[in-house]
Amino acid sequence: MKVTIDQDRCVGSGQCVLTAEAVFDQRDEDGIVVLLNATPPAELAAEVRHAAEMCPAAAITVEE
Repeated sequence: MKVTIDQDRCVGSGQCVLTAEAVFDQRDEDGIVVLLNATPPAELAAEVRHAAEMCPAAAITVEE
């Protein structure tokens, strides 16, 4: 699994952090997503997919 983010699309809702905090974080100054792990382990795959689905701006891309 490979995860990419588009910070330009991010609206700072924080759904990704709530869903997969080991993979995503937010910048303190504006809440924009920060990718902590572009290749998360298999045990986090379901959480990462869910985070991508929950993102209101579709700023997260997951490649299997």
